[in-house]
Amino acid sequence: MKSVQARIEETGGPEIIRFATVETGEPGPGQVLLRHEAVGVNFIDTYHRSGLYPVPLPSGLGQEAAGVVERVGEGVVNVQSGDRVATFKSGLGAYSSARIVDAEWLVPLPDAVGFDQAAALMLKGCTAEALIERCAKVKAGDVVLVHAGAGATGQIMIRWLAHIGARVVATASTAEKQAIARSAGAQFVCGYAEDEVIETVHAASKGRGADVVLDGVGADSWPISLRAARCRGLIVSFGNASGPVTGVNLAALATHGSLVVTRPTMMHFYAEKSEFRAGTQRLMQMIAGGVINAEIGQRFPLEQAADVHRLLEARKTVGATILIP
Repeated sequence: MKSVQARIEETGGPEIIRFATVETGEPGPGQVLLRHEAVGVNFIDTYHRSGLYPVPLPSGLGQEAAGVVERVGEGVVNVQSGDRVATFKSGLGAYSSARIVDAEWLVPLPDAVGFDQAAALMLKGCTAEALIERCAKVKAGDVVLVHAGAGATGQIMIRWLAHIGARVVATASTAEKQAIARSAGAQFVCGYAEDEVIETVHAASKGRGADVVLDGVGADSWPISLRAARCRGLIVSFGNASGPVTGVNLAALATHGSLVVTRPTMMHFYAEKSEFRAGTQRLMQMIAGGVINAEIGQRFPLEQAADVHRLLEARKTVGATILIP
């Protein structure tokens, strides 16, 4: 089978993304040939392209996709030809129309879950599951501040948190985006002005502060997160949309109330097969139950991946973005 695949030979701006048509070859033992119907786009893709997160070069791009198993290799028993599946642990290379992947990390799709939803939800949804339920261990009644609440991951987190009974405060940059965060289930919404955020968090927590801060923005929101967390609260810094948090002064954690800070990577919570199965099953339950869904704001042809990266980095997307091979 021929496949259109994105490659980068060096790190840099979106213009370095190139596409080529190649032969996929046949799947080997334990592998399948997966034909993509939809490809998910995530901010981490720009980190791999730019070199912020170094990868061996040359490299593919993208981690999540959904599609149909075309052929299976020797010894594959968990899926068969014709199965609808999604993947986010098959290594870089999802920006393609088809590729060969290991069968063990494929997630079967229920009939009710379409390819677009799966491609848009796997990585972001598993991120929400890992950070909310296993990293922060959020419980009903907790006050949780979610930065960038109108983003794709932000909306998923808000819906998840509201479902389990947390009180959600969300930040968003414009009135339009604030309305999106509110419609996702955030009880309190505000802009990014530091004093406004603190006032809103205090209103939600009766002056106590946030039990948990979920911060995917990074450098710009770090000072706000420090002030917003309650005494002995937890800051989960999981992204770098505005640049990485650097030069962290540990004494500041004491000054702001003996805070606990973690910089998790979702894949560490899905390292073991048992964790992978449990996490993806929990995600499928949340999707099947109608708790979360992907608000797909943009669909682009696969070959326009560079344009998509430009929009992402300019913060000009709303909700999830997918590429169509």
